[in-house]
Amino acid sequence: MLQPEARSLKDEQTEALSDVVIRRRQIVEMITAEKNRLALATKHVRRDIQVHIRWMEKRLEDINDDIDELIRQSPLWREKDKLLQSVTGVGPVLASTILASLPELGTLNRKQIAALVGVAPFNRESGRYKGKQKIQGGRASVRNVLYMGTVAGIRANPVLRTFYERLVAKGKPKKLALTACMRKLLVILNTMLKNGTCWQNQPA
Repeated sequence: MLQPEARSLKDEQTEALSDVVIRRRQIVEMITAEKNRLALATKHVRRDIQVHIRWMEKRLEDINDDIDELIRQSPLWREKDKLLQSVTGVGPVLASTILASLPELGTLNRKQIAALVGVAPFNRESGRYKGKQKIQGGRASVRNVLYMGTVAGIRANPVLRTFYERLVAKGKPKKLALTACMRKLLVILNTMLKNGTCWQNQPA
């Protein structure tokens, strides 16, 4: 009924990068869980948890090295990674997540890419009922990392900070303003990859 647009399957390189990026996310989640346990642990198990945390942090370093190596092996990925990380707020984690989980970036228009990630507002209407617009669906793994990149961007990126402060000054809830900044950052990155331009070369 929806007639979704057909998209090509991931190639072997992208599949490998995606697997390693997913594994990194799993390790980060396990480290967080162990640190939460450590806060409540008795002295009988505290040392064991600390040893496990140190081991997983070493594995995280190794995983990051693996991701860097996979990106270096591809001239296309190296160029895209360079463009993405030229934006203040976009670090290695967000860049590699986009390369692995959002290969469509730079090939779709702004509305399509926002909907694909799940940061596009949709109307909530049914009969006479008209609710507030709400984001929904999309690729949660990309959206979660985009959220962290946007938070960093609001602190250090003048464009995102000014946009966020303007929305809050207009009375927009901070959560809604942050979501709008996520969408703005995503659209900026989409345009940069589409045009092959660095952040410094973006029009004001």
